[in-house]
Amino acid sequence: MREESTASEQHVLAARLDLNIEEIQDRFGRSQDLVVKEMTYGTTDIALVYIDGLVDTHVLNQSIIASLLNGDKHSRSLPSYSTPANLLDFFKEEVLSIGDIGQLKEMSCLFNSLLSGDVVLLAEGHADGLHIGAAGWEDRNVGEPTTQTVIRGPMEAFTENIRTNTALIRRKIKDPQLWLEGRQIGTVTKTNVAVMYMRQIADEDLVQEVFSRLDKINIDSILESGYIEEFIQDKTWTPFPTVYNSERPDTIAAGLLEGKVAIIVDGTPFVLLVPALFVQFFQSAEDYYQRADVSSLLRLMRFMAFFITMLSPSLYIAVTTFHQEMLPTNLLINLAAQREGVPFPAFIEALMMEVTFEILREAGVRMPKTVGQAVSIVGTLVIGQSAVEAGIVSAVMVIIVAITAISSFVIPAAGMSISIRMIRFILMGLAASFGLIGIMVGLLLLVIHLSCLRSFGVPFLSSLSPFHGKDQKDTLFRLPWPLMTTRPMSTAKENLWRQPETPKPKT
Repeated sequence: MREESTASEQHVLAARLDLNIEEIQDRFGRSQDLVVKEMTYGTTDIALVYIDGLVDTHVLNQSIIASLLNGDKHSRSLPSYSTPANLLDFFKEEVLSIGDIGQLKEMSCLFNSLLSGDVVLLAEGHADGLHIGAAGWEDRNVGEPTTQTVIRGPMEAFTENIRTNTALIRRKIKDPQLWLEGRQIGTVTKTNVAVMYMRQIADEDLVQEVFSRLDKINIDSILESGYIEEFIQDKTWTPFPTVYNSERPDTIAAGLLEGKVAIIVDGTPFVLLVPALFVQFFQSAEDYYQRADVSSLLRLMRFMAFFITMLSPSLYIAVTTFHQEMLPTNLLINLAAQREGVPFPAFIEALMMEVTFEILREAGVRMPKTVGQAVSIVGTLVIGQSAVEAGIVSAVMVIIVAITAISSFVIPAAGMSISIRMIRFILMGLAASFGLIGIMVGLLLLVIHLSCLRSFGVPFLSSLSPFHGKDQKDTLFRLPWPLMTTRPMSTAKENLWRQPETPKPKT
């Protein structure tokens, strides 16, 4: 009894096998998926403990149980057979054919190993045990990206398995300087979190800052990378995302080669990338797989769509409410004729339409895929046409809302698109109150706010502000690959050269 009490107080394994098994079963509430397989090796009682569903049954049967039975059978055939004095070391070095074997002495380590998919081997008379790597739960296969699709480029996406995700990145970067370090975050979930970076490219201070922020996280559960994002971002009260996330291995690999740090969370297909810059949210992986002129045109189109999404409703409200003299006479007469039967001011009219479209957009996302798209399209057409015929809104307002909604889908990063949709409502209120002056003041405050943002110490507007001339080759537009000889100065502090300058081919 004294031995059991001491082991429980110190949370260490006891030398008696029955006490250890009893402790494990009590802590798990004698759950049905906890399997304890007791065996005899020579004259010593041993036990294999594992969680059903977390281990690979083939590895368990062929590499662990079969090795133990064959080792015992072979030992019994020897004339001087006796159980080894240090049985666990004998298992580790001579009997078991698995390479991932470690020793454990504490109950907390034992529980962590069990819940990570390991098989724990305990023996009578030994106050320690072995954890044997045999994880093998069901995983989703590598599939196509669903949120960041491209026409040309790799068609593979991350999964919920952290080892599959790290392997996908290592397939892209076959360099030993790609370092991987792990953490367990969450006092209850103990979620595995991996940090990847290029040692000779990433800034050492940036890497240490990432680990410092991760180590400060104290929460009971981490179920998705969004938990980590909110803990490590520089500023909480901002509509703009300061941590980039992607489900594409090629995007993360490209970021690592620019000196950024990737944070991979077990259980989610979205990998975080820091630091994040404003222009990064308007870049698509496909920009680097097409010709430079095509990529530059598409990138400029995204910036134009950004301003259309943010300013179209507010400009319409400001012009029709305060600045009618800015419109051509014929257009002003047409607008006045359309709004003659509309009982609401332009701001209320725009607000109703924008909120209605946001509801339809959210309904289309949440509904089953088989009917979601059809319902959203039909709902938009029917409600818009009916609202115009009923005289609730004008036809031009339906056009403005439609253009705004379509432009918001052009932005590749969903986080930035949502931010602009939030800011749009603020600018609409300023336009209804003060006209174009209110819009200009709102934009000025927005620029000031963006200039104050940081992502792990790097200015959010880099390389526009502060301005880096050499980085402009991949900001608003992209130069051909032979001319992109250096990495971005805002993120890569060491080994800035991608390639030596390539001489132009003679014609």
